[in-house]
Amino acid sequence: MGNQHGRHSNSGHRKNNRPPPYNYGLNTGNSAPTTSAPIANSNMSLRLPYGHVDSSLRAVAGQAEGFGRIAVGGLHGAVYRVTTLADDGPGSLRDGCRKKEPLWIIFEVSGTIELSSYLNVSSYKTVDGRGQRVKLTGKGLRLKECEHVIICNLIFEGGRGHDVDGIQIKPNSKHIWIDRCSLSDYDDGLIDITRQSTDITVSRCYFANHDKTMLISADPTHTGDRCIRVTIHHCFFDGTRQRHPRLRFGKVHLYNNYTRNWGVYAVCASVESQIYSQCNFYESGQQKKVTFEYYSEKASDKTEECTGCIRSEGDIFIDGTRPGLRPLPAETCVFHPSEFYNAWTVEAPTDELKHFLQHCTGWQGIPRPADLPTS
Repeated sequence: MGNQHGRHSNSGHRKNNRPPPYNYGLNTGNSAPTTSAPIANSNMSLRLPYGHVDSSLRAVAGQAEGFGRIAVGGLHGAVYRVTTLADDGPGSLRDGCRKKEPLWIIFEVSGTIELSSYLNVSSYKTVDGRGQRVKLTGKGLRLKECEHVIICNLIFEGGRGHDVDGIQIKPNSKHIWIDRCSLSDYDDGLIDITRQSTDITVSRCYFANHDKTMLISADPTHTGDRCIRVTIHHCFFDGTRQRHPRLRFGKVHLYNNYTRNWGVYAVCASVESQIYSQCNFYESGQQKKVTFEYYSEKASDKTEECTGCIRSEGDIFIDGTRPGLRPLPAETCVFHPSEFYNAWTVEAPTDELKHFLQHCTGWQGIPRPADLPTS
């Protein structure tokens, strides 16, 4: 069988602007998987992930869906309180992130932290922005040779300089969860995942005012990036030009994201990459640029160029958006998420889900859970 192009939607042609219900069942052919939230009727209320994670301070640990699902952050560490917006020094975010022991980092202040250089985050850290409004600017976070890091409810805006990303994950980092962050206007990428970094989930994030949004594997000579596995779900890419993401070598599962008004393409598969795109909204806007792009490159250990593969199942292409999908050379050329994790929360792409993604992604003014220890 070839590749499905999902459903094409024209808002003037369907009552209530709703697509028909998506049929979930056994994974035969191009059918979608059975998940933790099967949809029997598109009129049912939304079933969304992470409804319980704000019940207590550490309830987010180990709760990511997808490839980053075992990231525990600072679950087993003490609470570290950020008490100053200074770039460095006692009580600063930088001071907490550099410590070697596990820590659950919270903020007692709101405002902007001007970073003069990349802020390195060491292993077993949770940077938890709930209860405050904290913006990082100037530079970004660097997750270098670390594991078990959770970044939650922060704003990244206005990063300047060569190779300055909002969140840079490289090299050899793993078990990472980026959740409920707003990212915009950096000189390089918003989130870059390269150099054999893997087992990462990016969820409920908002991306805007940017060009090269998310790069996963930076170069066809980086053949070690065949290990990369990333899940991106319930994110809103709002007018960012390209790379939602651009992928080389690795495996990416995209589900229940909303990507609109891009300038070049929405998603790009390059050398040996595998992308499983499931129940996403793609809306190209007036420019009518293609959704899926394919770039051919030659891996440094191969003799011929090749591109990647994209499987689209249950995606919706709004108001004339062109999928641009190529036929799959073989049914097994794209991984299935159930090979790696048993359950994930996926909805049919309804108006209700689209509304949620427009209004409930990125930084949220939610209170910090009240069970914080006093010591």
